[in-house]
Amino acid sequence: MWDAWMRRALALAALADGHTSPNPLVGAVVLDQHGCLVGEGFHARAGEPHAEVGALAQAGDRAKGGTLVVTLEPCCHHGLTPPCADAVLKAGIHRVVIALEDPDPRVAGGGIARLRSAGLEVMSGVLQAEAVFQNRAFLHRVRTGRPWGTLKWAMGLDGRNALTNGESQWISGPMARQWVHQLRSKSDAVIVGGGTVRTDDPLLTSRGRRMPEPLRVVLSRSMELPELAQLWDTTLAPTLVAHGPESQDRPFPSGPQRLLLSASEPEPLMQELANRGCNRVLWECGPELAAAAIRQGCIQDVAAVVAPKLMGGVPARTPLGDLGFTAMDQVVAGSFLSPVPLGDDWLFQFKLTP
Repeated sequence: MWDAWMRRALALAALADGHTSPNPLVGAVVLDQHGCLVGEGFHARAGEPHAEVGALAQAGDRAKGGTLVVTLEPCCHHGLTPPCADAVLKAGIHRVVIALEDPDPRVAGGGIARLRSAGLEVMSGVLQAEAVFQNRAFLHRVRTGRPWGTLKWAMGLDGRNALTNGESQWISGPMARQWVHQLRSKSDAVIVGGGTVRTDDPLLTSRGRRMPEPLRVVLSRSMELPELAQLWDTTLAPTLVAHGPESQDRPFPSGPQRLLLSASEPEPLMQELANRGCNRVLWECGPELAAAAIRQGCIQDVAAVVAPKLMGGVPARTPLGDLGFTAMDQVVAGSFLSPVPLGDDWLFQFKLTP
């Protein structure tokens, strides 16, 4: 019984995918004493009411003696909004069904303990695996202090992502490119290196699928950046240029914000983006920066679009630079999700083994 209602709550939570950071995705439904749906809600964005509050408000007096089904443990602390556990008690709920306990140190079982101490029946762990997958980015940031990193590339069937002369537009077809725009809309930041700015002059927006657009980040060691680039126009989306102390005296483009890191490396950049509330980031960078991000543990999954094309060329570019491996037992391992067709292309998603 509870699985069906939890799936409904998870579907509600997904409506805000990409908009709630630094908060998690949360959905909730309220059932009356007879098991009939009387209220539902989801957390739309940070600072707005939590899912439980919206669902309880919609239910009104019909919530008394009923059941709250929620994808994440109700909070018990004062943040931008009051504690949800207090709202649950005030509504007269009899039973609370939870998918996942909240690892945030400000909660961490405290919400469940508060509800149980008030005499409510609390069930936890319903569709827990599905809830963990949905909030994997939030959980990763809370536990590691870094955003969840997704590395994206497009390549031909022979593994090339550019011709020998550097030409790469377009490897994938229109449907795959639309999917990339959707992927950006669910990310808090999109990251490239200085070489990508010089070579491709990318825009890196979701093409209006998300407002505001995700933060665009350039990580540059040399700060040898063009004077004019689409990323420097911050009327469409904010841009952050990050670099280490060795480049702080280099000329800086007009428009973007500057971020001085302890080193021009992926790891300190991830720590800074986590501090800015980013749960999930998308890497759309070149092979050397991609390899560095993997080596430093900044990539948790890979999204590879494979086009039915053979590009050839011994010196042609491939998606990853040297990872320094000398034996097969050293290589990065992981697991595939089911492949997805995108027009003539195929999407392969690969989760790295921690």
